[in-house]
Amino acid sequence: MTVTDDRPAAEIGRDRRRKEDRRLITGSSRYTDNIVLPGMLHLGMVRSPFAHAKITSIDTTEAKAATNVVAVYTAADLDESVGVLINAWPITPDQKAPVHAVLPTDRVSFAGEIVAVVVARSAAAARDAAELVDVDYEELPAAIDLKEAAADKVLAHPDLGTNKSALWVFDSAEAGTGGNVEDAIAQARTDGVVIEREFRQNRLIPAFMEPRSVVVDPTGEQLTMWSATQVPHILRFALAATTGVPENKIRVIAPDVGGGFGGKLQVTPEEWLAWWIARQQHKPVKYTETRSESMMAAHHGRDQWQKLTLAATKDGTLTGLKVELTADLGSYVAIVGGGVPVLGAFMYNAIYKIPAYHFACQTVLTNKTWTDAYRGAGRPEATFAIERLMSELANELGVDPLELREKNWIKHEEFPYTTVAGLEYDSGNYEAATEAAKQFFGYDELRAEQARRREAGDPVQLGIGVSTFTEMCGLAPSRVLGSLDYGAGGWEHASVRMLATGKVEVATGTSAHGQGHETAFSQIVADRLGVPFEDVEILHGDTQVSVKGLDTYGSRSLVVGGEALVKAADKVVEKAKPVAAHLLEASVDDIEFAGGRFSVKGTDAGLSIQEVAGAVFTAHNLPDRMEPSIDAEATFDPVNFNYPHGTHLCAVEVDTETGQVKLHKYTCVDDVGNIVNPLIVEGQVHGGLAQGIAQALYEDAVFDEAGTLVSGSFVDYLVPSAADLISFDVHNATTPATTNTLGTKGVGEAGTIASTPAVVNAVLDAVRQFGVKDVIMPCSPARVYAAIAAGRAGDTGSATEGAGQ
Repeated sequence: MTVTDDRPAAEIGRDRRRKEDRRLITGSSRYTDNIVLPGMLHLGMVRSPFAHAKITSIDTTEAKAATNVVAVYTAADLDESVGVLINAWPITPDQKAPVHAVLPTDRVSFAGEIVAVVVARSAAAARDAAELVDVDYEELPAAIDLKEAAADKVLAHPDLGTNKSALWVFDSAEAGTGGNVEDAIAQARTDGVVIEREFRQNRLIPAFMEPRSVVVDPTGEQLTMWSATQVPHILRFALAATTGVPENKIRVIAPDVGGGFGGKLQVTPEEWLAWWIARQQHKPVKYTETRSESMMAAHHGRDQWQKLTLAATKDGTLTGLKVELTADLGSYVAIVGGGVPVLGAFMYNAIYKIPAYHFACQTVLTNKTWTDAYRGAGRPEATFAIERLMSELANELGVDPLELREKNWIKHEEFPYTTVAGLEYDSGNYEAATEAAKQFFGYDELRAEQARRREAGDPVQLGIGVSTFTEMCGLAPSRVLGSLDYGAGGWEHASVRMLATGKVEVATGTSAHGQGHETAFSQIVADRLGVPFEDVEILHGDTQVSVKGLDTYGSRSLVVGGEALVKAADKVVEKAKPVAAHLLEASVDDIEFAGGRFSVKGTDAGLSIQEVAGAVFTAHNLPDRMEPSIDAEATFDPVNFNYPHGTHLCAVEVDTETGQVKLHKYTCVDDVGNIVNPLIVEGQVHGGLAQGIAQALYEDAVFDEAGTLVSGSFVDYLVPSAADLISFDVHNATTPATTNTLGTKGVGEAGTIASTPAVVNAVLDAVRQFGVKDVIMPCSPARVYAAIAAGRAGDTGSATEGAGQ
């Protein structure tokens, strides 16, 4: 037994190296593809090369005859027990959504859709035999271009009669949260300023480190699925809801998961097929996708056109904002894909006091890979739009972009503040974060250098980009989700168990895919119970161990899951107090707890919580009629979102003779509330910055006119390495959240949300002098050079060339 005679140092706020890293970086980890079970079979997927086509015939004869092949399945072989894939967020009652069958019967809807499955004794045999399946297709016209699809020029699903899935609208005048936006725009056209722009959100591929993988073992009384997933509890529920297997007969395990970024919150055809085939064969089965399959068939993110109108007075005071989105769902409405733009709807007003606001989003079906959440999920798109607009307005008025933002942002003394979108921001200090960022960045000095380069006609120009942001994290209050017709709640669950030897076992409903949960959660529990950090074990990702949970996404793990831990740990202390009082022969009212010890007021008498745990285990001397357990569990449902914010400043160098963009300096000051582990926070921000910068400069999922993904490998889809980036200058400001005990705010998405507009604003700041009004992301050398050439010629049309898909 470990006894804490001395109070341990506080863990929260301490730079702890991640305890899980030893396992993860030394090959001791257990990813899904590492799992090998006796008699296990392997799956190989036959995927359509066409974006839209009729299936006229499938000949599996040669594949079935191949060595080590056990079976080949097509849609004709399946029965109702295979289930269908669910959409958990129908954003309007009249949303149109095609049935998403696990295998299509007569028509494929995107290139990469599975049409047959080979079952073999090895993965290599399954892949080889998949190439022997002979499928005849009759190619159909494909809806690829988003704007053309929105106009129903070609139907992605002809039986629906339209590509328009749902129209979701928020209007501040109708909601009673603000004025009429059309009136504000009309007034600004008369005696103010109106900025009208159209921006393209390029389609992105999550590109997680570990490809998706699934193993199903049907041989026990309880069926077990291992999956590289972010959502084991949701996956278990979806299997039970659609396949007819009782939920209590299903165990889902997410072992070590190598990255997700939203890309693994899906329920997938591969999982459903492995589940059904394992039950048919009465043997374990495994499927692990190749990288090419992952990029082609795992869900994508972003992909929107944003039509925006910003109204202001001549002195730069904002008066209205109108947002009209067209969002590409791809071929099917994914589990929460239709709702991703709705998450962004509440954030276009950002940190600003905007009196009138209107938002409308038309979701559209196309014959491309389906889309869903990608790091930030709707919030990066919103921040990009408003921060680009604010810099455009500053340029129009001839004022410094930071001064314009300060003129319009919510002041720190105005919190809590109810926004025009109806959310209540509980805390923040935009002034402090921005002032700190300016100082760390050397804003004035870089502006002076920019002026010198311009005066000298330097071919390498300097651009300075600004992005201020806030986001809604901690998804989410269950009642809010219910009001938006979301199919689940937003609570989270945790249990804390005091073991006989004084160690602590914690089960949490959130599971990590790289975030450092085991370390941060251990720090929280160690502080709350006053036990050594090393004595806390965090269990997660297994529905039989953490029996309740709603999983990991939306920066909710700490602010929702962490708060459940706090409540469970506090319950442990309260349950232990009567035992301590009994053992110390004192009144419960006289018992105090601090630093892991129970003591009697005014005396030196005391016991450690580990000693109390030992006494409970033996149960030799407990209060009468007391249950011999101080274990506890808790479920926390947040009362509000929480709202991290920050200021990001970026300087880039643009070679005007080649169009090449190089990062020169990047500084950010983020306010994520009280910080549990600064080292983990810094790592989260670094990773987020890399992904946001990548959208601005490198990444783009491009389809040709036939619907083939032509950027389907890392040769063509440019994920930046460390060599492509620079050392980031990362700092923090702190205004604690008021809606949770720890005062924490989400951090997982912050870097991604803020960095993309900062970089694009910097690129435009460098080349605007040449008549450039916009450069469509990613700002590749070819696009930047073409925009400069077009701007000098007085033609800005080429800035958007090639951006329609």
